[in-house]
Amino acid sequence: MIHLKRVYEAPCAEDGRRVLVERLWPRGLTKQAAAVDLWLKDVSPSPELRKWYGHEPAKWEEFCKRYRAELDANPDGVAQLREVCAAGVVTFVFAAKDEQRNSAVVLKSYVD
Repeated sequence: MIHLKRVYEAPCAEDGRRVLVERLWPRGLTKQAAAVDLWLKDVSPSPELRKWYGHEPAKWEEFCKRYRAELDANPDGVAQLREVCAAGVVTFVFAAKDEQRNSAVVLKSYVD
């Protein structure tokens, strides 16, 4: 089971293993406060894609398509993430303010 949660929200027991799925460390957050068990930046969008998207809702569909293509081209990173997910409850933690349109949403649907 995979949950999604902003990294700025307080961790809880139901989170299981907390996996940060961002390329950059979240601003203003200490490692202790983030309570991240694993940081898999290699499965996050490339810097170029992240900058292109810029969290513009009009680019969402194209972002999803491009990000899925990047994941298709990264079988080792995706395999590592799938192994983590197979071991039990996992929460993908992300920094984006938009909880409906962010890379963790795409990643969850890709892994599911």
